[in-house]
Amino acid sequence: MTTQSDAAFHMADIRNKRPTRRRAVAVGEFLPGAEAFATVVERRLPKGDALVMAEIAGLQGAKMASQLMPLCHPISLELVRVRCVPVPARHAIRVYCECALEARTGVEMEALAGVNAALLTLYDLTKPVQPALAINGVRLLFKEGGKKGLWVHPDGMSDEERAHYRPRGLARLDGVPCAVITLSDRASSGDYEDRSGPVLVGGLRKLGAEVGHIEVLPDGIDPLAERLRALAAKGVRLCLCSGGTGLGPRDVTPEALRRVADRPVDGLAEMLRAESAKHTPLAWLSRAEVVQIGGMLAFALPGSPRAAQQCMDMLSPLLAHALAMLDGRPHP
Repeated sequence: MTTQSDAAFHMADIRNKRPTRRRAVAVGEFLPGAEAFATVVERRLPKGDALVMAEIAGLQGAKMASQLMPLCHPISLELVRVRCVPVPARHAIRVYCECALEARTGVEMEALAGVNAALLTLYDLTKPVQPALAINGVRLLFKEGGKKGLWVHPDGMSDEERAHYRPRGLARLDGVPCAVITLSDRASSGDYEDRSGPVLVGGLRKLGAEVGHIEVLPDGIDPLAERLRALAAKGVRLCLCSGGTGLGPRDVTPEALRRVADRPVDGLAEMLRAESAKHTPLAWLSRAEVVQIGGMLAFALPGSPRAAQQCMDMLSPLLAHALAMLDGRPHP
């Protein structure tokens, strides 16, 4: 019997991925030459208005991506926008396709399928007046969402493209003082290598944060509570604590946070559980906690490296916004 691992190809298994908002924009160019370019933009082609028909074809092409590419997941697109922009200086028609949705997989292929359908339609409607046509420069302009956030093609974007589409990366934490504390009896005694702490440190530093305090403490309420008070007094703004959020007798990290909290931030804790449950139903057993201690936000996160990474992915889009709210600063 042939198994998936024996097969020459397989569709990616995305069941355990968390749905996130995703967007992709693709671009390509139609090059009809000077004479045919004028005919296209003046809408004088024998078959009709090529620009309008190309935009309709692009919409249809994006929606049919999974039928054209066997391993492309069928998805429910929530937005498709196609633009045909004449570029007189080069006698070119620059075609854009923007796709967006909230899902477990991205929309790059849908955007590219939309661009190609639009370009081929321009070709089809123009060939009666000019057979020497070309299609060029089809590529992904940028994509956003998912674990990796914003990705922009190395060739970059023009000022007009950036202003029109406004690609959104994660809000930065440049220079924000942060701390990461791992709670584990075994790790603090040297019997176990801490692997979740480095995950959180890496996630914060990726956002530009200054992680000046990295520690491993044994499970327990008093040591952590005292350390949190000290960190808040030193001006640390974010403290991510990993471990001690389960139902075991030594899992008391939430109790330590509550002991020194000025007020709870219940919404973030609820979000962590609800979003983590999209990875595994075991997330409902987590006692993740978020509190404010002076000017610092403290988080009690799960102790496994995988769960720590997942929580970091969930929190990254919100941390800068949360600190702006805490400080009373303007925020979008």
